[in-house]
Amino acid sequence: MTSHIENTPTIVCFGEILWDLLPTGALPGGAPMNVAYHLHTLGLNPQLITRLGSDERGDELMSILHGLQVDTSHVQVDLAIPTGVVNATPDANGDMKYEFADLAAWDHITVIPSLLKLVEESAYFIYGSLVARREDSRAALIELLGHAKEKILDINLRAPHYTRDTLETLMEQADLLKMNEEELELISSWYGQAGDMQGQVNLVREKFGIRSVLVTRGANGAMVCYKDEWASHSGFKVQVADTVGSGDSFLAGFLYSVINGKGVQDALAFACQLGSFVATKKGAWPEYTMSSLQQDGAVL
Repeated sequence: MTSHIENTPTIVCFGEILWDLLPTGALPGGAPMNVAYHLHTLGLNPQLITRLGSDERGDELMSILHGLQVDTSHVQVDLAIPTGVVNATPDANGDMKYEFADLAAWDHITVIPSLLKLVEESAYFIYGSLVARREDSRAALIELLGHAKEKILDINLRAPHYTRDTLETLMEQADLLKMNEEELELISSWYGQAGDMQGQVNLVREKFGIRSVLVTRGANGAMVCYKDEWASHSGFKVQVADTVGSGDSFLAGFLYSVINGKGVQDALAFACQLGSFVATKKGAWPEYTMSSLQQDGAVL
């Protein structure tokens, strides 16, 4: 595990924490938790805002976070509602299909004064769309967004856990939007398809006033418009174990590179490298170090 770099900006990761119930067994997951894991491994300072149940699954997740030395100061514990789980099954291409439990503690995150202070003092606030599926966490998210500085939205469309109205509310807040190409195609179609992928990105950017958009393309890499600068990467050809957490590591890798002053093309290349590496492993939290990524050919 990489130790923290001194004086790095605080990055809040808000949203679901759960167990991925895979055919091979249960693994810790949830997009914000995954992003926090990779930011921490890369030496940054993530703060996780989420909610666990007061149960065996919650205790084990908390123990894992402590073992990784991830800060749990803002992880809430629910005495009535269980820790979230999701049944995750791979299709023929290794892409995962998800079925989320209806009862989950992460649906009931509440805002307390210490959270407002944390968000106000943090440089980045990362949030997703899945956590807005229920009223409690959605209300908490909207309130915290009003106190955030740089807001990063990772669209995560899991039917039937989203509505167009909610997505539009979340996109209106975003400074940087990340989505995959299927999500881009769907969302841009709401406003009149704009031809190729770049046209679709521009349509969404103009509709919501979002300056930066990241689009992941699976085995075909990714593209980005970051503060009006465009870049693309064709990806890395790897043997996929599963895609759990690959997009989350991609986002962490891109943000890490930008914070460390890398150019957009190099940041995108590193994000693709990290995402590809995670796809070769089971689950969202493979162990690695910066030196092992360098040996693997990552652009740093």
